Amino acid sequence: MRHCDTLKPGGVRTIQTSGYGIRPAGLSYIKRYKQNNGLRKEVGKFMKARIFLAIGLIFVTFMIGCQKKSQILVYSEQPAPEPQKLKYSKQLPPGELALRKITDPAEIPDFTGACYDLSNLKMAINNSLNYLKKPSSKHFFPYGEIRHKQAEDSLKAFVKLIDSGYRGAQLNTLIRDQFDVYTSVGCDDKGTVLFTGYYTPIFDGSKESSERFRYPLYRQPEDLVKNAEGLTLGRRTGDGIASYPPRAEIESSGMLKGREIMWLGDPFEVYIAHVQGSAKIRQPDGSLIGIGYAANNGYEYKSMAQQMIDDGKISRDQLSLSSMIAYFKAHANEVSEYTRRNPRFVFFRIEDGQPRGSINEPVTTLRTIATDKSIYPRASLAFLSTTLPRTIGSDVSQDPYSGFALDQDAGGAIRAPGRCDVYMGQGDTAGRLAGQTYREGRLYYLFIKPEYQSVMPAEASAKPPLGNPPPGN
Repeated sequence: MRHCDTLKPGGVRTIQTSGYGIRPAGLSYIKRYKQNNGLRKEVGKFMKARIFLAIGLIFVTFMIGCQKKSQILVYSEQPAPEPQKLKYSKQLPPGELALRKITDPAEIPDFTGACYDLSNLKMAINNSLNYLKKPSSKHFFPYGEIRHKQAEDSLKAFVKLIDSGYRGAQLNTLIRDQFDVYTSVGCDDKGTVLFTGYYTPIFDGSKESSERFRYPLYRQPEDLVKNAEGLTLGRRTGDGIASYPPRAEIESSGMLKGREIMWLGDPFEVYIAHVQGSAKIRQPDGSLIGIGYAANNGYEYKSMAQQMIDDGKISRDQLSLSSMIAYFKAHANEVSEYTRRNPRFVFFRIEDGQPRGSINEPVTTLRTIATDKSIYPRASLAFLSTTLPRTIGSDVSQDPYSGFALDQDAGGAIRAPGRCDVYMGQGDTAGRLAGQTYREGRLYYLFIKPEYQSVMPAEASAKPPLGNPPPGN
């Protein structure tokens, strides 16, 4: 039997029924059963005349015929409890880091499934190794007990494991034997992390303004001051350093006139580029020019989505990047009203080749993640266990996902141990997937055990031989 249970105003549930039986809900079903049972006894006692029996049979037949389309109103004894709402942006106490070493082997995740698909992983690891070769990368280590050399050796050891040819369960055994595993404490100290997605959009635009392309992206202004870690300190003035103006003032004052780096044809596309941190701009001649993140005005990111929901512009269950794009296509005059609620403003630079992350290395689809770099280790090897969308023809399916990734980027909204952004690629399909990435999961990091740091990983296992690696790998 099929039924649909929907909550109606006043605490009444309407149960739509079909088929040959009705399954009422709650205590009222028990009461009604007892009442009907008593009624049958009374009818059996008094309805002896054939005329009454005939009427009764007609009535029963009528009710059975109508049963398929009936609605039964049942008052809920208690409202269904709402699921616990977690605060994914919950901050750690000062001085604490996001990772905790796993000491119970039973808590280490099974890497087997991820060990069958290692596509693009070696390339992403090499990008992290390029970063760790830079002297400036040593400024961010040690991370807890993890020193710079251990982070670097961890990546080199994993590359050798990839090259060994082992896959699946065999590779899982080697990883568990040779690597320490750390878990994110998450937003609840139990490891819960919210995974979202980001991408590189491709927009039509031009280096020159025109009637079609009249919404600018700006390069970093000369008076913007950053510290050694790239964080914005403010604006240089004759009296020292002052706070940089928020988005609304920057846009309305025209203070950046002459600093335009690219022009787009849609004001909301400008905002998307700010949020994603990079974009590819298709020029009138068909060529693509990349723009990447250069700096911001020093303000924290503030989402405008909740305000759109509160104003009735988009319902919560329909909220996505695609729905927001469609809304502002139809209501272009409302773009600034909402985007200016986010005071954060991003400046760009021309970028050749692939989009780059916060460590200034190329990002890789599904292999690059963005985290809060004040509490997570840069360029390090991570493991994701969550649910991610994937395309099946024209549809999008949400499926369990586990895979290795590199911590190579940061984001304005990714400011807590309970947040992780997954890079979904570039273009419209990637944007569609990024807009539908919003699931909880677990986040782990892997570091080579000190006793294996100077040993060839594929030959170092103290466990019994694993057999020959599969041919052709």
